[in-house]
Amino acid sequence: MLPTVTIDIGTTSVKLSCFDDEARLLASERHRTPTTRDAWGEIYDLEALTRLITSFVRQLDPVDRAAVQRLSITGVGESGGLVHPDLSLASPMILWHDQRGAGYLAPTTAGEREEIYRITGLPVNANYGLSKVAWALAKAGSAATGAKWLNVAEYLAATMTGERWSERSFASRTMALDLEHGTWSAKVCGLFGIDVDVFPELRDAAHGSPMTARFARETGLPSGVLVHTAGHDHMVGAVGAGLERGELLNSTGTTEGLLILRGSPSTDKRTEVAKLANGLACAGPDYTLFASIPTGGSAFATLQSLLDITGEQLTSRIDALTTRYLRGDIDLDRLPLVLPQFRGSPPPTKRAGALGVVAGIRSETTADDVILACFLGMAMQFRDVLDLFRLRPDRIKVIGPASSNPLWTQLKADLLGTDLSTSDFPEVVSRGAQALASNATPSWEACRPQELHFDAARHRELRDWSVQVRPTWEHLKAMPA
Repeated sequence: MLPTVTIDIGTTSVKLSCFDDEARLLASERHRTPTTRDAWGEIYDLEALTRLITSFVRQLDPVDRAAVQRLSITGVGESGGLVHPDLSLASPMILWHDQRGAGYLAPTTAGEREEIYRITGLPVNANYGLSKVAWALAKAGSAATGAKWLNVAEYLAATMTGERWSERSFASRTMALDLEHGTWSAKVCGLFGIDVDVFPELRDAAHGSPMTARFARETGLPSGVLVHTAGHDHMVGAVGAGLERGELLNSTGTTEGLLILRGSPSTDKRTEVAKLANGLACAGPDYTLFASIPTGGSAFATLQSLLDITGEQLTSRIDALTTRYLRGDIDLDRLPLVLPQFRGSPPPTKRAGALGVVAGIRSETTADDVILACFLGMAMQFRDVLDLFRLRPDRIKVIGPASSNPLWTQLKADLLGTDLSTSDFPEVVSRGAQALASNATPSWEACRPQELHFDAARHRELRDWSVQVRPTWEHLKAMPA
């Protein structure tokens, strides 16, 4: 590995890390992702984001900073904005879940949606970049001349190098990439009146560009450092986890991702109806098949707000509930049923406006009952999405916050009747970003995995319970927003 500074721009937080040549974590910081608002919604505060990065690098130990050879950036895949050659903005830098471009997708016919899926491997959805591009171009008008669409990570790389490019896995989240040929699709862009030239040249994650003398001076980094865009965070996490074909990555953050590697795209009718998202892996010839569950780690904030408790109080309650669950002191029949669609629904509906539902509240229902039922609902939701893949993975690798939440992971393992392998290393995505910039292949063993085994008796109990509540569960999922 090469000594690397990594930047991981998540929905909730920005993770900044510095690794040495043996992939040891020398320094790290986590900050709330800086955002502001415009007339249409939430957008990135780019000045604040840049200050966080510069400050982190300048505060590194001088010896560690002088040793850095690479700077590698990863983040959410569907964000972006229009960027001029001089790196000024022709539009806001829009967040991934923003729906301001949804109206540009509404007129598409069923036939056009099928063709878009066949070409790009993505179900038509306003989360993906193309509708945001259409919106940004319409708002900018002639002021967009010469601008290119860049993901927020690609924009940061441009400010550090003076060059505009798009990394392959990021590009595959725009709904503008011809997946099989690995080129921008003039046909799909043309459906929305977009000139394909608004998208920049494509590069692999291993392709770095030298930083400018100005950025080197601002950060104190050596002038020879190369800047890489590592790619879409879940896919970069697959690299950090040493994911292999036949395995499933369960990447948990603000959202929860399920990802497998394949040798070819899956664009048949069944996969289209399931609304699974195809993509390009960050390295090598593999394709990815991916599903995102909008509610993942964000459930912690929802529970804190709903129950008016602190993060520390929630953690304490989760620990106590884990002990109760493992000793069999839980009456499933007395729990409410929680459909945790707190940030929209996962495939196959993918409704941004879907809402969470709590059913079966009794006069004696407690806060602990709601907490346990929420994580049980998250496990149910995970199983439903996993069923869309129509496979039984050889191994499920869990990374992110769920790895340190024994209640969440044990409920999932017991409900599935499947052992889980959970990472004990907190920044697998950042390690993947270092590996991509170093052109190296990390191993899962380096993530210090812990094997979590399901219990056969608890599996039978949860299986029977889930069969019992299935009619209500499906009714809740069908409720209008």
